[in-house]
Amino acid sequence: MTANERVFVGDIQGCADELDALLDEIGFDPQRQSLFAVGDLVNRGPDSARVLRRMIELDAESVLGNHDLHLLARAAGAPARPRDTLDDVLAAADAPRLLHWLRHRPLVRGWDDLLLVHAGLHPAWDDPEGVARPLESEIQANRIPDRNPGLQFLTRVRHCNADGERPENEEEAGQGFQPWDRFYCGDRIVVFGHWSQRGRVEGAKVRGLDTGCVWGGELTAWIAEEDRFVAVPARRRYCDFD
Repeated sequence: MTANERVFVGDIQGCADELDALLDEIGFDPQRQSLFAVGDLVNRGPDSARVLRRMIELDAESVLGNHDLHLLARAAGAPARPRDTLDDVLAAADAPRLLHWLRHRPLVRGWDDLLLVHAGLHPAWDDPEGVARPLESEIQANRIPDRNPGLQFLTRVRHCNADGERPENEEEAGQGFQPWDRFYCGDRIVVFGHWSQRGRVEGAKVRGLDTGCVWGGELTAWIAEEDRFVAVPARRRYCDFD
C-alpha cells in the first residue's frame, strides 16, 4: 500500500452505518489513507448529521452535490421537499459547524491525474476548476446560484450532446443525447456519482460510484492507487424511487 492512498466513496446520502461498514471493509487508516466523497453526503437517508460529523472527524473531503446544496438552501430559508430527511442537521446543536464545513467544500477537486465532481463535466470545459471557482465563492458567501448553468451541469447532468446541451427529460433523453462522459476528452480520470440507476461505471477515463445505497443498493468506494472497487450492501431501502 502506498503512503497516502486516495479512497473515493459514492453518494452516501445519510447512510452513516453503511459508511462505517465500508470503511471497516477497506480497513481504512487515516494515517495512510485519505477519504474523498463524490457529494450528496446528506438527505433521504436516516443519519445526515452523523455522516457530516464522521467526515469532519476523519478530516475527509467532498465535493458538493445537489442534495448538499439543497441542505444549504434549507438552512438559508428555502422550503422543504416532500422526501427531505434533513431535520437532524438543521435542529442539531452543532448545526453551525456542520453547515460551515459543508459550505466550504469545492464543486471540483483536482489532482494531476484525477478530477472529482458530483455529476459531470461539460465537454467544452478545458479548466473545470476555473469554472467552479466563482461558483464556490458564491456558495461560501451563502448565495447559492441555483440557476447558473455551470452549477447545474456540475451537480445534475446525466445526459448531454456533443455541444453540452442537456435534454429536457433525463428519463427519455432522445436522439443525440448520451451519458455526459461519452463526450469527455480530458486527460484526467473523472470520479463522479449522482446516477444511481446507471450504477458503477468503469471506463478508460471515468469511475462512477453511485450504486444507490439509499435506494437499497450498495455503497461503493474506489481506491485510486490500486484501481480497486470495494462495496457493502445497504442495510435496508431507505427511500423509494419516484
